[in-house]
Amino acid sequence: MYIEWTERAADKIADKIQGQEGFLQLKYDTDGCGCVVSGVTALWLVNELDEGNERVETNGISLYVEKSKMIFLDEVMKIDFVPEANSFQLKSPNQILNPRMSYFNKGSGRQNADIIR
Repeated sequence: MYIEWTERAADKIADKIQGQEGFLQLKYDTDGCGCVVSGVTALWLVNELDEGNERVETNGISLYVEKSKMIFLDEVMKIDFVPEANSFQLKSPNQILNPRMSYFNKGSGRQNADIIR
């Protein structure tokens, strides 16, 4: 799996994290969706990764995905930021997976995030 960050999305996520410590995760959230196949992707900043998370290849910012949820995602994706919607967007060459992807800070707010540019 490969995920490309657009410059706009990379700048926005760095602004949101502002040096906090943690791991950025592309979460396939199924809470309240009724079915595992009806999940919604979101960006989560977490203090620790649960077992089964894998670092995926990106063009800069480190990102982790639950291995068991990779089946619901495309092999090549792009994360962009849409200022008009004030939200991130997850897309692949074939489809838009989430046009209004949210960011949630689930971390503690400590310094030195796991971000690589």
